[in-house]
Amino acid sequence: MHFPVSGVECSLWLPPVVAFIVALLATPAGVSGAFLLLPFQMSVLGFVSPAVTPTNLIYNIVSVPGGVGKYIKDHRMVWPIAWVITVGTLPGIFVGAAVRIRYLPDPGYCKLFVGCVLLYLGVRLLNDARRPRIVSRIAEGAAVTKVLASARLIAFEFQGQSYSFRPVTLAVVSLVVGVIGGIYGVGGGAMIAPFAMTILGLPAYTVAGAALLGTLVTSIAGVGSFEILGATRLAASFAVRPDWALGLLFGVGGLAGSYCGARLQMYMPERSIRLLLGLLVTGLALRYITQFFV
Repeated sequence: MHFPVSGVECSLWLPPVVAFIVALLATPAGVSGAFLLLPFQMSVLGFVSPAVTPTNLIYNIVSVPGGVGKYIKDHRMVWPIAWVITVGTLPGIFVGAAVRIRYLPDPGYCKLFVGCVLLYLGVRLLNDARRPRIVSRIAEGAAVTKVLASARLIAFEFQGQSYSFRPVTLAVVSLVVGVIGGIYGVGGGAMIAPFAMTILGLPAYTVAGAALLGTLVTSIAGVGSFEILGATRLAASFAVRPDWALGLLFGVGGLAGSYCGARLQMYMPERSIRLLLGLLVTGLALRYITQFFV
């Protein structure tokens, strides 16, 4: 099948199958998997124009609700965390979209940038997997309780333990991540989730839903930004509007994978999930960085 917007030509079944596998692996850790789909689109499908970024965000918009719905149903959504992430990343993603078009249109430099982001993610995930206090698996029926939220402190209980952090810290990080996400084509959860789990010390089972919800909201804003910028002089020389057909195909597969990943989270060892993702993204990062300099 030929996709005229992106110039990609591939079998109709390939995008949804790849997206299903990516979402299945990524959703338990609170990430949509968009950071894994971008290298696939660039290296395998040959989609290297700036339009690949909003196409990646369409995948998020369609796929993430599967996981978010499951986390809400299982009472593992910490709403204050979700709102802080959303408020922090939204301004940044608009800036990131403009930066991607104005300063990173060349595929070579884009790959270097992607490699640096992936390297950061990989190191964070690998370090997190080594923590001795990581819970091996969630207890049956465990839910978030006693949630308290203010401008100074967010606190809650989960599986008999209390957790708290300053929302301003997460908001600042989310702002920076929003800029990176707007450039890279991810909603931000791929970077925020590792930060929340390692620096803030929050369990993955309570971060995943909030990170994914923030990813969903910011992805919608990101696609809108690229559609608007696509009609301006800033994008006169580049294809920046998303390939909706390709993005929707990825999204359909991701929707099924996201739901299954959220469902399987309570049965999967957290350390194993983080180790697998950490090794994968670190390998991809080193590949892109090496390709730039060779």
